[in-house]
Amino acid sequence: MTRKGRVERGTAETRVLVEIDLDGTGLVDVATGVGFFDHMLAQLGKHGSFDLTVKTAGDLHIDSHHTIEDTSIALGQAFREALGDKAGIRRFADASIPLDEALAQVTVDVSGRPYLVHVEPDGMAPMIGPEYDTTMTRHIFESFVSNARVALHVHVPYGRNAHHIVEAQFKALARALRDAVAFDPKVHGIPSTKGAL
Repeated sequence: MTRKGRVERGTAETRVLVEIDLDGTGLVDVATGVGFFDHMLAQLGKHGSFDLTVKTAGDLHIDSHHTIEDTSIALGQAFREALGDKAGIRRFADASIPLDEALAQVTVDVSGRPYLVHVEPDGMAPMIGPEYDTTMTRHIFESFVSNARVALHVHVPYGRNAHHIVEAQFKALARALRDAVAFDPKVHGIPSTKGAL
């Protein structure tokens, strides 16, 4: 069984290709035109041990919003496709990841029901580099969970540097997702009393 997803998404604002292999080795080939976002997607692939290809051409002459949003939508769709019926997976997982002074705590439920709780420290710097608006981090996760249909709780209790705060979140998400989609030998069939996720 292969757990791969492939999504092509085209609008008047962007053209996106996402390919993901949940049982990969962390090989990443990402190019969205938004450097810091590429860096975050690379964290997701590497630390999740997902093979991840992302190619996005967007209307960056306006700003990076559409590029980041549409890529996140396609990523969620590809992730959901790769999961299939979710038989045999652990389903629940969490990870706490420090990055210097910042700590990110992520808990995930591959539930079939999208929900996001996202808490960052007050006073975040508004930009990381010239293209990444730090308010987009929450929107990335909103777009991802809506399409992947997972419940995601992200909490950063402290941190000073915006780069560290955001990167710790992506690394923690990667590790939590990696564990949640891993096969559990004690799980037979769908990990739900309803019989479906």
